[in-house]
This record gives sequence, C-alpha cells and structure tokens, in this order.
Amino acid sequence: MRPLIILHGSWHQPAHFDDVAERLRRDGVDVTVPDVGARPIAEVTRTVQEIVDQAAEPPVVLGHSYGGVIASGLTGVSHLILLAAIISEPGETARYWIERVTEETGREPESLPLIFDDEGMTHLDPAAAREALYADCSDAVAERAIALLRPEPVSIFTESPTGASWKNTPNTYIVCSEDRALAPEMVAHFAARCETTVTWRASHSPFLSRPVELATLIRERL
Repeated sequence: MRPLIILHGSWHQPAHFDDVAERLRRDGVDVTVPDVGARPIAEVTRTVQEIVDQAAEPPVVLGHSYGGVIASGLTGVSHLILLAAIISEPGETARYWIERVTEETGREPESLPLIFDDEGMTHLDPAAAREALYADCSDAVAERAIALLRPEPVSIFTESPTGASWKNTPNTYIVCSEDRALAPEMVAHFAARCETTVTWRASHSPFLSRPVELATLIRERL
C-alpha cells in the first residue's frame, strides 16, 4: 500500500484525525498527519511537499476543507482524496468563492460562526461549532473535537493555492450532503472539477462521524 498524508482543515489540528489514522496504521499503512495550521499557504505547501518528496513512493493525499487548498499545490501525488474540500486555482481565494456564489444565487452564502480578535486571528464560536461542523457526531466525539479547535489568521480568507494539481492527478471528491460549513453551490463547483465524486449523507466532518467508511475508501485508493 502507498503511504498516506492527511491534511486537516482550518481551525483543526492533526488530533482530529486520530481515529481514522489509527485504524489505517493498524492495517500497516504509513500515515502522516502534519500540522498545517496558522501559517501562510505557500510555507505550508513547501513543508508538505518535502514530506511527499521523501516518501518511499508517491503517496495518496487526503485534504479536508481548507486542506484541499494545500493539496492543490502539491506535485508527485498518486491520488487526491478531497473531503468536503475547497478546490481552487491560484488566485481563487475564499473571498472569490463567496462573491461568485453571491453573484450566481443573488444571496451571500451563510458563514461559519466566527469570532474575530484584536490580533488578526479568527476563532470558531464553540457554542455554534457543534451544529456547524459536527452535527452527526456523538456528544462525546463532538465535545472532544470542539475542545481541539484553535485560532487561525484572517489571512486564510485572502490566500489561494500555489497550484492546481487536481487537474492532472487522479482524484476523488467526497460530497457531504449535510455539510453546513461549505455552501452547496460552492461544493457543486468543487465536485465538478474532480474525476470521481462520492456523496455521503454526512456533516462537514465524516472523519469523526463515519471513520470506518472513510478508512475503507482510503484503503481502496492506496
């Protein structure tokens, strides 16, 4: 089996993927979950590219949410698994997608429950995170996930990927039909850019609510 690199989304951290990562490691999969939070996208992409380049063979990369932006800038990957992910080209920022969907639908998409501080950082409101991100998780799983959330710089809304590797890398997009973090109009654009699309009735975080199914899908692509 090929090695696997998991790229978590904004406000999250590697520990959010502990369940899926451990299930795969027990099967002998070489799993790396680098910390890709709170740094400029170009710097993070370089860090992850080094991991890709050092792998024994081209790895599979899973990008969740904003992790898809990082994944888009990588080369030498055997397969991209894009889980409720943002699939963009250089120049396409979060603000770009908000404006595009607003123009297409005549209304601005609902935003995540964010709190902005005086130091240029954003925080997910813990009181609203359960419904926004973990609606189909058990109480215990959701509570742990919320406790692990951390701030991200406002710059994540103005940065874009360093490449568009999804154009020439085999890929699978997982649509989460109960996702309340990404507007469905955005997800439709992202999924249309990918070769294979799988739809699950899940919230934004099936790595927590459906770890068995996610691990199975990953194994099929290693």
